[in-house]
Amino acid sequence: MKLNRIIFAALASLAIASCTDIEDVAPQSGTILQSQLQEVNLVAPQRADASFNGLFAHIGYPDKMYTTPDDWGFIMMGFCNDLEGTDQLMPDSNYNWFSVCGEYSSRNANYRNPYIRYRAPYNLIADVNTFVSSYPSDVTEPKALNYLAQARALRAYAYLQLAPAFQFVTNKSGACVPIVTEEAIDYTQNPRATVQEVYDLIFKDLDWALENIGEAARKTKMNIGKAVIYGLRARANLDMQNYAEAAKDAEAAFNAGAAEGLSVASLQDVSKPSFYDINENNWIWGYDMTNAVADRSHYATASSWLRSFSADGYAPATQCYTMINTLLYNKIPATDVRKGWWVDENLSSPLTDNLKWPGIDDVDLAHASDGGDAKLPFLPYTNVKFGCYTLGTTTNDEDFPLMRMEEMILIQVEGLAKSGNEGKAKQMLNDFVKTYRDPAYDCSATGLSFADEIWKQRRIELWGEGFGIYDIKRLGKPLVRFHEGDETSNMPTAFAFNMRADDGYLLMRFPQGEMNTNFAIVDNTDGEAPVQGQNGDLRDGVTD
Repeated sequence: MKLNRIIFAALASLAIASCTDIEDVAPQSGTILQSQLQEVNLVAPQRADASFNGLFAHIGYPDKMYTTPDDWGFIMMGFCNDLEGTDQLMPDSNYNWFSVCGEYSSRNANYRNPYIRYRAPYNLIADVNTFVSSYPSDVTEPKALNYLAQARALRAYAYLQLAPAFQFVTNKSGACVPIVTEEAIDYTQNPRATVQEVYDLIFKDLDWALENIGEAARKTKMNIGKAVIYGLRARANLDMQNYAEAAKDAEAAFNAGAAEGLSVASLQDVSKPSFYDINENNWIWGYDMTNAVADRSHYATASSWLRSFSADGYAPATQCYTMINTLLYNKIPATDVRKGWWVDENLSSPLTDNLKWPGIDDVDLAHASDGGDAKLPFLPYTNVKFGCYTLGTTTNDEDFPLMRMEEMILIQVEGLAKSGNEGKAKQMLNDFVKTYRDPAYDCSATGLSFADEIWKQRRIELWGEGFGIYDIKRLGKPLVRFHEGDETSNMPTAFAFNMRADDGYLLMRFPQGEMNTNFAIVDNTDGEAPVQGQNGDLRDGVTD
């Protein structure tokens, strides 16, 4: 059904529910895996396949806990990570279900947004634990070992998404999150493990996965193979400041991807809206959104919120587009193809120059809200990085990248630079950007320290892919969304504040439901809610 103004009036009234108590909208009971395991009429191999495939649904399945537009699994978590950072923003309007991220009220223990972001990883962890426990400890069958390796890699991925939210990962002895594995525990008395303990489990799972994944080719890029495991371990080593190991693992991930036929996206590849098809040659790992899954809720998808081309998406119909902060946009050279990943102040981008909204107008200016298909004109600096299969799609079945070859290059560059091989790191960064993004690039001439230049390239290249606030915290950088006395930032006034690098309010709080059942939890309490205009003198080294 096409969206119309009546529907959106109702949805707008619910948008504020994103900031309301989690009891206001009852979560759906059960999980996909549990329901599959209950299919007792399936023979054992079929049941194993069904339960294994169900593990991956957590990553982007719509309405898994709530029937609301802000519940879309791990991809939604990454969306929030970017909105809590500096470079991604949405309008401050009644249509914005994610205003909690812009204003940092996402620390409220009774709000649905932080509850989803806490429960989604633990729901995956619980299903992995159930799956792992269903096999004998001495299993040797190759297919079973492959399944178990992928499952344990997914568990590591879940903890990698949780840990940086609740503690600064550089504080290795700091209280992080509770550990839950297939081993029996008292869930009512399960205290927060330290950062080091959580990452020890992550490495243990990933090491086991590498040893047992086998040589069989993965069925699709939604599954996990050696490239993904190496990539996850590279991320974990980067978090733990094991820089030489991070570079080594990222190189191994890149090489394993290349062995599968993957390569870096060319300048031509990214000169049009892309990042929507799992078959794109630079994706190491992705979420394969099918039409059947998207049909569950077109609004609770990345295509509804992050992509700007849907005729049945929430953002295009309400003009709640996802935009880039002009503090970063203004630092991207005109010679860099990625400048076109966002329209400019005149709603123009080389990526959309020849794109027409079906039967109506130039895609940037198209206003189709009264003609059945819901889309309003773009706002300045709206992203057009994330494309779609067809303009004006009503299926919202675009895929989402979870790991790319380009990320592995950037991890190698950072790992090499911070482990004493800056010369090689500079050459790699120059080769990548000059060849694939900006022919005029010279990393020695940017005016930034090399460490900040690497971060700048991550911020541009990986924009919208979920790394925002996590990179800020692991690098010990302040959150800088605006410059006092400088009007170049387009950050909405209510979200225009800066936070010091050690501000405890950068850490998430535990949901009330967790504290009501796990009595060993000691919550994060440091810091205070930010206020508009605070710390306007802070600078981050990139957007100065």
